[in-house]
Order: sequence, then structure tokens, then C-alpha cells
Amino acid sequence: MPSATFPKRITLLGSTGSIGTQALNVVRAQPGRFTITALSAHSNAELLIQQAQEFRPAAVVIGDESKLGQVRAALAHQPETEVLAGPAALADVAARPDADIVLTAMVGYAGLLPTVRAIQAGKDIALANKETLVVAGQLITDLVRQHGVRLLPVDSEHSAIFQCLVGEEQNPIEKIILTASGGPFRGRSREQLAQVTKAQALKHPNWDMGAKITIDSASLMNKGLEVIEAKWLFGLRNEQIDVVVHPQSIIHSLVQFEDGSLKAQLGLPDMKLPIQYALGYPQRLPNEFPRFSFLDYPQLTFEPADTGTFRNLALAFEAMRQAGNAPCILNAANEVAVAAFLRDEIGFLEMSEVVETSLARVSYLAAPSLDDYVLTDQETRRVAQELARARAV
Repeated sequence: MPSATFPKRITLLGSTGSIGTQALNVVRAQPGRFTITALSAHSNAELLIQQAQEFRPAAVVIGDESKLGQVRAALAHQPETEVLAGPAALADVAARPDADIVLTAMVGYAGLLPTVRAIQAGKDIALANKETLVVAGQLITDLVRQHGVRLLPVDSEHSAIFQCLVGEEQNPIEKIILTASGGPFRGRSREQLAQVTKAQALKHPNWDMGAKITIDSASLMNKGLEVIEAKWLFGLRNEQIDVVVHPQSIIHSLVQFEDGSLKAQLGLPDMKLPIQYALGYPQRLPNEFPRFSFLDYPQLTFEPADTGTFRNLALAFEAMRQAGNAPCILNAANEVAVAAFLRDEIGFLEMSEVVETSLARVSYLAAPSLDDYVLTDQETRRVAQELARARAV
């Protein structure tokens, strides 16, 4: 197993979001082990400026080009930090030679092209942007093999599986079991879901996440995306992936081997541990994070996922089965649907309707290229936006 060389130089894409801010907390707590070479944010210029003033990276990128002047002015007295803007600059920064690892903490399809560029530049990837593998799993895994880089999962479920597999390289997996909290609406009927509000959907019982991921968790789409991500991360067949609802979010996922043995990774629902594990891999770094105790959780419970009520999980399994560009369609339609729900334009159940109809209408490709994924994403967004407007409340 390769050893970790410190300090590791990190490019952090999506530094102002939930994963990005927690990653910087990990960096602060590990002085001398990590340095920040580049930061990016979509539109939160104020926080990006504060982060750049603290960590003094070689480059920062603001995705919203209208805010370039604001960031440049604020960092004018920091000549060591180059200030850039826009998608092309983001992709260029992902490939900079002065980083050892790129942590992709962006949300959504926007993370795909920077991740591709980083892999092509020979960078190890700490992957928190699950959509990269959902949209283009075959392409990404091929690139990872071609360029000899490591793809280190940051999602708590995939980190759990990854940790369970360390030392088991010679032992075939029988199946993996992804755990799901069930979200804030576990146990509710479709009739009840039809009445839920945005404010209710944004209150996750266990995890503190950004708005888009929180809505995905409430609809179980987040688990569906994780199912597809797991297929590519661990080279699994569709039938080797299962989901079980575990409301306490203590067991983050399990691996079953061909002898029937199960291995699980447990911990409190806190993303800092999987972030630190990916950045420090293969070493486990000491920390002062709160520790889990069975005495605080005397009962851990499990139940099947209700794919009849929560259609998004069933749609994700179907898109994985179809393969090709179907997962790309699923992801783009979902991004449009969630945005419409967050604007109070469509109801909770109508998100699944937009996704399902988009899967039926958008042109299917069995073996898409990178350009095909880009065109599929564009076509799907047009279709999904039309569907959302037609259902606007």
C-alpha cells in the first residue's frame, strides 16, 4: 500500500459549500499535514474571499463571472493569489501542477469536466461530487485506470465501503449494502408527501447538508445516485447493490463477502471523518472528533426502502440497469426538478414525475462519449424545464 507524504497540497473545488467548509475545518485541525493550493466557489464571493485571506492559495476561482471584480478587489493586496472566474478557469485550476489531490466538493453536473481535467493531469481525486460517476461512470473509471490515479470516495457510505475493503483485495464481494436514513418523511404515504413543504423537506433528521442534497435525501434520490456511484467505484454488477433504511445513521454501509461475512463501518453522522480519511489516505490521522458510543445508541434499527412511495430510488435503479446515458438523464432532470421545488414551483411528488417523464422522452444512447454526455445534459434540462413549467403550482 502506498504511504502518505505530508504536507499534501490540496485543490478544493466547492470550498464554500457544506463539504468544502468541513474540509477546511479538517485542514485547520491538521496543521503541517495539509496545505491549500486552490479554492473555488460558485457564487459565495464573500466566504471565498475570507477563505482565500486565511489560507492564501495560489489561485481562487469564482464561478459567477459577475463577481470577479469583487473578489479581485478584495484580494488586490494578496499578489500570491491569482483570481479567476468561469467554468474554463475552474477546469484549468483543477489541472494545476502544484496540487497532489483534488477534492471535488461541487454539487451536481458542474463537477464533471473539472474532475476529468484533474484526472487527465494525473491528480488523485477525493470525490464528494457523486454526480461525476452517476453521469459518466464508465468514462471516469476508464480515465482513472489510464492515468494511474486514485479515486478516493468522500461520501460517508462509499467511504465506509472503501474502508471495509482495505486488506480484502483478494476476497470477492458478494454484495454491498448502502444504508439510508430514510430522510424526514420516512413512513409517510404518497398522499402525505403530496402536502409536504420546502421547509419540511430541508429539515434532515441526522445530517447537516446543502439544500440540494438535503432535498435529494428527502426524496431518496440521493441514495439512488449513491447506488450508481457505488457501481462504478467498486466495479459491481447491478444485482450486487442493495439499500436498507437505517434511521440512526450510525452504520454507514456494509460489505458482504462470498463466505457470508459482513463488515461494517460505524461512526457518528459527521462528514469530517470521511473527508479526513480521503485526504490522509492511507494513514488514519488522530483527531479530536466526537467518538461514537454504543451506550448512546442502544438500539440500531433497519427496514426496507419504500421504493413504491419514494419513486426516485426505483428510477435510479432503472437508470443504472439501462446504462448508457440514462443516468445522465436522471441526474439532469433531477437537478432541474429540485431547483423548481426549491423555488416553490412544483410539489414534492412532482419531482419524480419530471424525472420519470424525462427518462422516457430524452434520446437514449447506449455508448456515449464525453461530448454526448454534454449534449444529453443540455437536452434533458430543456425537456425537464418544460415539464416543470407545465406542472407549476
